[in-house]
Amino acid sequence: MKCYTTRDVARLLGLSEAQVRSHARVGYLSPDRGPRNAYRFSFQDLVLLRAAGALREARIAPRRIRRALRALARHLPAGRSLSGLRISSEGERIVVRDGADSWHPESGQLLLDFHVAELAGRAAPTARRLARHARRSDDPLTAEQWYSLGVDLESAAPRDARDAYTRAVALDPRHASARVNLGRWLQEDGHPELAAAEYRAALESQPRHPTAAFNLGTALEELGRRAEAIGAYRRALDADDGFADAHFNLARLYEQTGKRAAALRHLKAYRLLSE
Repeated sequence: MKCYTTRDVARLLGLSEAQVRSHARVGYLSPDRGPRNAYRFSFQDLVLLRAAGALREARIAPRRIRRALRALARHLPAGRSLSGLRISSEGERIVVRDGADSWHPESGQLLLDFHVAELAGRAAPTARRLARHARRSDDPLTAEQWYSLGVDLESAAPRDARDAYTRAVALDPRHASARVNLGRWLQEDGHPELAAAEYRAALESQPRHPTAAFNLGTALEELGRRAEAIGAYRRALDADDGFADAHFNLARLYEQTGKRAAALRHLKAYRLLSE
């Protein structure tokens, strides 16, 4: 559920409403349509529009901006907060940094450098207002709509995002992705046991959910249950053999348990996937 109106986006980014609508028609944004066919944007759309503004200021050709932003849109992490990202340039490449990890969604001499957290701070009042409106609405949201709203609130209004996931799960206990995101919040708040219960519930309704299995592994590690964590990471790889972080964590745990051959096998897989 995308909740920022054209007016909200224009105010937050210093654009005219006509400019926002023009960007929406280009193809790298993914707005929904609301009442009277008006655009509704996500926080990810705000991130992309902020990047577009920085590229225009750097006098990058419009065709290259569109190509770069389409690539960036494909690579932004789905289903979780974007506020920890830093988008900048390195030589001729966009560089997106997420904690210790860096990746390059597209080549090109692109001169932009901003913290997404700064944008999230500006968007927070609007996001909180929209969350309050959703809770008080006479037209109740579905579980999927609460989940989508939670994803969109992750960066700008994290407490409201957690509430949205809780409401999604209450309406549909089998909503695996809402369970996973709620579990992540519980884990980040220092409750790995409660988080593990959410991940297990997600796997009950969607047994081949690689993120649920991987996150369960991290929670079990926090609880000191190393053998169970290994099983969870292996389950993540059964669902998605290209899950690089699961290979890395397995390599580390196998090394700790003296299974050097298995550790080397998974470390090799991790390196191949990370190249």
